[in-house]
Amino acid sequence: MDDPDQPPPAGTPRERRGAPTIRDVARIAGISIGTVSKALNGGGRLSKQTREKVLRVARDIGYRPNDLAQSLHRAKSRTVGIISNDSFGRFTFPIVEALEERLAEEGIAVFMCNATDDPARERQHLDQLLGKRIDGLVVTARRADKRPPVAPFPHGIPVVYVFSQADDPDALCLLPDDEGGARLAVRHLAAIGRKRIAHITGPEHFEAVRLRKRGYEAALADSDLPIMNGFYLTGVWSEAWGREAVAALFAGSHKPDGIFCGNDQIARGASDTLREMGFSVPDDVAIVGFDNWDVMVLGARPPLSSIDMNLKMLGREAGDSLLEMIAGGKLSGVRRRPCSLVQRASSQG
Repeated sequence: MDDPDQPPPAGTPRERRGAPTIRDVARIAGISIGTVSKALNGGGRLSKQTREKVLRVARDIGYRPNDLAQSLHRAKSRTVGIISNDSFGRFTFPIVEALEERLAEEGIAVFMCNATDDPARERQHLDQLLGKRIDGLVVTARRADKRPPVAPFPHGIPVVYVFSQADDPDALCLLPDDEGGARLAVRHLAAIGRKRIAHITGPEHFEAVRLRKRGYEAALADSDLPIMNGFYLTGVWSEAWGREAVAALFAGSHKPDGIFCGNDQIARGASDTLREMGFSVPDDVAIVGFDNWDVMVLGARPPLSSIDMNLKMLGREAGDSLLEMIAGGKLSGVRRRPCSLVQRASSQG
């Protein structure tokens, strides 16, 4: 029987043709198979030079360790699961893209599952992910409203909610700062001289709508501007609603010179309707949207200013947080991250 603490003889051929083995790494590096295993698994008290030599040889000959065997040895699979209900992907895709990039830097792969608002389907996906021995879970969604926590889930497997909230005080939830984003939009409109600023937005049962309304009103107060009667309108997330809302605003005796819209679809509908009514954007009415959805904001005439929720930053932070939790860190609470204003022609001063 071979002694794992001794390197294979220098002339020993590979045991099989094709994929290189750990014996090949040990033979070329001139060290024992046991030492190679420790270097590849990050274990043992090895010098930096030895670890680097092993990794270099493994890379040069194209050796790939058996991931399943390593996961059983370390009780880690180097995989993470993602559960989402955002089948459209408008908000999830940027988050997942940045999350995957961050985890890939640590050699961790991602399994993504779409639950489509079906608890039974979500439970099925969770069971499948557990069968793959995932090291952690990310839960995301098409809206950031509260949801029941994923449960039952094995103790010790960390869960991060991003652009999603669990109704659980011990959960870690990473969200955009909707209220702060609304403040940015309205302060910008005030800074370019707009005095009568309206807000047209989506359904008020969404938490984001309520938070953005709060930011809108706070920014008006900060700028010593009035909250005018009839200047706050709620509807649906669509261009059609943007058109309808603008028609209602301009039917009154007081007409706005600035409009903050709850999303970019509403903003585009509002901008198109103003142009059809003979108003100039931004000369007569300046507009700021929310989401910075390039399909909407760049296709509008003129291009729309918008609040960017920095979803890729959220995704990367979700990756950082999950890595810290996998390593044993304890993280919890709701963390709202700053939005930013992207100014374009629809709100030039």
